[in-house]
Amino acid sequence: MKEIKENIAKDVVILCERYPALESVKEEIVEAYFLLAESYKNGGKLLVAGNGGSAADAEHIVGELMKGFKLPRKPQAEFAEKLVRENAELGTVLAKSLQGALPAIALDGHPALSTAYMNDCEPLLCFAQQVNGYGKTGDVFLGISTSGNSKNVLYAATTAHAKGMKVIGLTGAKNSKLEQMSDVCIKVPQTETYMIQELHLPVYHCLCLMLEERFFGENN
Repeated sequence: MKEIKENIAKDVVILCERYPALESVKEEIVEAYFLLAESYKNGGKLLVAGNGGSAADAEHIVGELMKGFKLPRKPQAEFAEKLVRENAELGTVLAKSLQGALPAIALDGHPALSTAYMNDCEPLLCFAQQVNGYGKTGDVFLGISTSGNSKNVLYAATTAHAKGMKVIGLTGAKNSKLEQMSDVCIKVPQTETYMIQELHLPVYHCLCLMLEERFFGENN
């Protein structure tokens, strides 16, 4: 396992204490963290996709990354000053209330685009089309699939690699096509769909906590 700062590693320790079964994927969680941290450090973003409950998880992840999760995320002083200079009244409110964000987009959340593409083109390529449009070299695609074989997620992962992006898979314990395509695949140790989903949540919460500590913690 790569060396990781103590203030960030604590989140993995707490995760495994609360969910001992996830000890088996600890190294993959850390590897996924490093891929995401490297992308964000270089100005990248995260694209996330899943179906059903995994689509809800994709939206959940974006919510934790795009605003404060556990730590306060005050805007940088230079940006706050620019806001006030732009408009003293409105800028003061903005400087006080805006929060730092880690750019992330859930690909299930654009119904007009998705339904247009599914109607006019190929329904299973809906996520791939968005990866094609949003993605760039250095970004990360996170594909969430309890089976690891969701075709629309696989098409998106293929597109992501072609765009020069890294791919993280979040699946269940069974071997899958998404695992084979991923730079890192976190295979939680369950095979029943709802049980897999129950372990996905603490995994991605841990990743969000680690990233928040890295970019908004006191020792970042």
